[in-house]
Amino acid sequence: MAGNRDRFSTATRLRVLGEQTAARVYRSQSRRQDRRSRLTGRAAFLALVVCTLVVALAYPMRQYVSQRDEIADQERLTAEAKQRVEELRDEKARLQDDAYIQRQAREHLHYLMPGETAFTMIDPAAVKQEREERGATDRPWYSNVLDGVDNADRPDR
Repeated sequence: MAGNRDRFSTATRLRVLGEQTAARVYRSQSRRQDRRSRLTGRAAFLALVVCTLVVALAYPMRQYVSQRDEIADQERLTAEAKQRVEELRDEKARLQDDAYIQRQAREHLHYLMPGETAFTMIDPAAVKQEREERGATDRPWYSNVLDGVDNADRPDR
């Protein structure tokens, strides 16, 4: 009987030891799940904060970039305007010079000094090409004008 009792007590001890081990494992798993759930909650809160910051900063950042682009455009326009002002000042200084004015009048307006004789050279090939481009013939100019007026009134045109 004593042997039976020892066996029974050993079996009882093993059972109790197994129950204790199972309880420890269960508690350990329960703590891990609690820690995971807390970590998941913290991660979700952190993600929410980060998303809120991104949303809150998106519009000001877009405005900042847009304003920087606008400032760069305005600086470019200012530089172009300064360059144009310098060009106009140079032109004004040149126009103060009588020799420059005379040269411009001779080149562009075909002015002559007293006693000079002007000659105009006409290139026949250029005249012929111009007439072909306009569809003109050897008729007088006023005939071409009147034909143009008549053709303008046609409904098929």
